[in-house]
Amino acid sequence: MPGFELFGDLERKEVNDVLDNGVLMRYGFDGMRNGHWKAKELEGELSKTFNTNHVQLVSSGTAAVSVALASAGVGAGDEVIMPTFTFVASFEAIMMLGAIPVLVDIDDTLTIDPKAVEAAITAKTKAVMIVQMCGSMGDLDALQSICTKHNLLFVEDACQAIGGTYKGKPLGSIGDLGCFSFDFVKTITCGEGGAVITNNKDYYLNADHYSDHGHDHEGNDRGAETHPFLGYNFRISELNAAVGLAQVKRLPEFIALQKKNYTILRDAISVIREVTFRRVPEGGEESYAFLNFFLPDLETARKVSSAFKDNGVDVCWNYFDNNWHYIREWHHLKDAKSLFPLSSEVRQGLEHIKNAKFEQSDHFIGRNMSCLIKLSWTEVEVKQRAEKMVSSINSALL
Repeated sequence: MPGFELFGDLERKEVNDVLDNGVLMRYGFDGMRNGHWKAKELEGELSKTFNTNHVQLVSSGTAAVSVALASAGVGAGDEVIMPTFTFVASFEAIMMLGAIPVLVDIDDTLTIDPKAVEAAITAKTKAVMIVQMCGSMGDLDALQSICTKHNLLFVEDACQAIGGTYKGKPLGSIGDLGCFSFDFVKTITCGEGGAVITNNKDYYLNADHYSDHGHDHEGNDRGAETHPFLGYNFRISELNAAVGLAQVKRLPEFIALQKKNYTILRDAISVIREVTFRRVPEGGEESYAFLNFFLPDLETARKVSSAFKDNGVDVCWNYFDNNWHYIREWHHLKDAKSLFPLSSEVRQGLEHIKNAKFEQSDHFIGRNMSCLIKLSWTEVEVKQRAEKMVSSINSALL
C-alpha cells in the first residue's frame, strides 16, 4: 500500500486505450470506443475478486458509503451506528443523506465493539457500519448476529481492507453491502474512485441508478433513458477506471509483497515484551497494509512516535491526537459546523457526542502505533527499518 508505488506498463496500456479513443465517460458514445469499456471491465474484475454478484463503481470511497446506504433506503432521521476510529468520510457520507451518525467504542480489533453496538440501538437505528481500519476486521459474526436479531442493515466499509479475508470470504462481501475506496493512497488505486458491492439485486439497481442522476440505463440511447427516482452524480471516469483495471489484476502481487514486508517487521518487534498486537478474529487474515501494535500506555506511544521520527522511520502514526481519524479532534462534527442548515433531527442526534467519554476507545487508540506497509521497499530496506523500529521502541521504554 499504496498501489501507485508500482505503476508500470499495464497501467499505461489501459490508460492509453482510453486516450486513443477519446471517450472519458463510462456511459454512451458506443461507436467511438473501439470496444473499450473500462468501468464495465473493472466491475467484472472486482466481481470475481470479491466473489460477489454485483459491483457499482462510483467516484470515491465516500461516495460508495453514501450510495450504499441510500440504495438500501437509509435517509433523513435514520441512525447509523459507526466507530470512533475511522476517517471523517464515514460520518460525512451518513450526514449527506440527512441520517444521523451514532458513534460507539472500538475494541482490541481497532474496529467497532459489538457490545457497544447493541447498547446503542434505538427505534431509529437503521444500519450498523463496521469500518475495517488499517487492513483488518472486527467480530463480524457477532455484528452480523446483532443486525439479524434487530433487522438492521449491515454495511462493511472496507476502504482500507482490500485483500483481507474472513473465513475465506473477502472483506466487504460479508455484510449486506460493502464499500471500497480506490483513492491515491489505497492498495488498489484509480487515482480517485470507489465501489459498492452486494449480492442484493435491488440494492445494486438502486446504486446503479442513484449514482448517475437516476438514469435507468435501459436501452442504448442515453437521452431516452427514464429516471425512476432522484439521483446524483457519483460517476467514475473511464480514465480512473482504466488505472484501477490494471491495478486489480495485480492485487495478489501487492498482497504478497505487503505480507512479506509486514512479517519481517512484526517478527522483529515481537521480541519486545512490552509490545502486543491488535486482535485478528479467528478465521480472519488481514490485508497486511498496516502493522498495528500496542504499547503499555499513551506516554510510551508518544515517545515511540517521536523516536520513529528522529530515526527516520516514516509513515507510522499514533492516532490519539489525529485530526482525521479519531473522534477526539473532530470538533467540527461535535459543534455541528456546516455551510448549510442541518435538520433539527441531525443536530439533536449529534448532541450525544459533544461531551461523550469514549474511554475504551482511548485505551486502545492511545496505546496504538499504526505503520503503513510500502510495496516499494527492498528486502534490505525492510530489514534496516526493522532494526530502527526495535531500537526506537527500546529507547522509548527506558
